[in-house]
Amino acid sequence: MSVRPVALVTGGVRRVGLAIARALARSGSDLILTFRTNADEARAAATEIERLGGRASVERLDLDDLGAVEAFGARLAADLPRFDVLVHNASVYAPTPLATLDAAAMLSHFRINAAAPLLLTRHLAPRLRESSRPGGGAVVAIADMHALGRPRLGHAAYSMSKAALVEMVRVLARELAPRVRVNAVAPGVVAFPDSGPESSAEFQERYLARVPLARAGTPGDAAEAVRWLALDAPYVTGEVIRVDGGRWLA
Repeated sequence: MSVRPVALVTGGVRRVGLAIARALARSGSDLILTFRTNADEARAAATEIERLGGRASVERLDLDDLGAVEAFGARLAADLPRFDVLVHNASVYAPTPLATLDAAAMLSHFRINAAAPLLLTRHLAPRLRESSRPGGGAVVAIADMHALGRPRLGHAAYSMSKAALVEMVRVLARELAPRVRVNAVAPGVVAFPDSGPESSAEFQERYLARVPLARAGTPGDAAEAVRWLALDAPYVTGEVIRVDGGRWLA
């Protein structure tokens, strides 16, 4: 009987994170899912994963609290009998126009989107190196197509923090080789925001007019790319895969 991979997905209880958890569970993985505030949502996500045949546990974690991130990573590294996949999905996305940008908003973006993933990887890397999976352990980060050279106006803190995350992927792909692969998925729109200007039909119509495939993606589109990199790409590391319907070209 094959051993089931064990995967951690930050922010894995809703939207894209939950889609990633579903994809990994359908592929035979057991899941640890983190959430920040909504315990009921987290329990519902765990129940859904278990219906798909995987074991699931949920952990409250605030990525804006780097001390808590380090304590969480150290505890998991000590307690888990095995560990195979780390998915950095949770992030913060908020407009930061230059005229109103302040240090608190800037630093919060960097803590959540870049520093927390780096620190969590540091603590869990020794366990990932022990993975018996083909290609060893895997780290997959959710980046953003717009942080690869097509920046969104008014989102300097977000774009800079996601660019730092992409550089983390490339640096750690070298540093953790050959036993751990490190890659990223960079979506365009796979789930429009639930509120704010980008949730309006007018904004979405303008955005999709520049997407060659003429539609938004789905959380499942990003999740399938993550699943492939995590479980079925043993000779791929240091890559950033755009899942954007061709928006990068337009």
